[in-house]
Amino acid sequence: MSQGGRFLLATLCGLVLAGIVHITVVMAIPYLSANDAFSRTRATLSNDTSVLIHAAETGGPPEAAEGWLPPQDPAVAVGVCAYDLDDGPVRISAETGSLLESISVHGRGGAFYAVTDQAAVKGNIELVIMTRRQFDEALASADEDERNRDVRIVAPGREGYVVVRVLAALPSQQTLANAAARSVSCTIDGPDE
Repeated sequence: MSQGGRFLLATLCGLVLAGIVHITVVMAIPYLSANDAFSRTRATLSNDTSVLIHAAETGGPPEAAEGWLPPQDPAVAVGVCAYDLDDGPVRISAETGSLLESISVHGRGGAFYAVTDQAAVKGNIELVIMTRRQFDEALASADEDERNRDVRIVAPGREGYVVVRVLAALPSQQTLANAAARSVSCTIDGPDE
């Protein structure tokens, strides 16, 4: 092999190796990061309601959301609660009102379910997040004659978090939006419920 051929082969091997290392590092960042969204929301695991992390401020400059969220819309209140399905399914309950409200469920890989207040039945949204095994058990023990209004969601992993966003379209709705973002219930769904 000539001198130019060896140089070309070595350069090509170096570029392929650098590409593999680059892709591996980029794909591993979410798993190696200590400051990802779930790690930050993990402190809310023991709470029964969502925690407000960004308050709606329509009358002044936007508030920094604890320094870890990107800049948020100043008219939107954002609340979060984390869940761990090891203790059982998690029930997310929200009472909707006149404000636009959205609930999104996130796992380690990103959002996997979202719903707005338009899906509410009689002003309530009831989501039950569970593993595949818990879902199968719930189906097996369900009474065929009883109507169930819960939306059952099978999570891709055992851990995750729920994000609640409430829009305060007018300055007078700021307090209501903040209260609505705080009031979403995130509880372990017991066997008697």
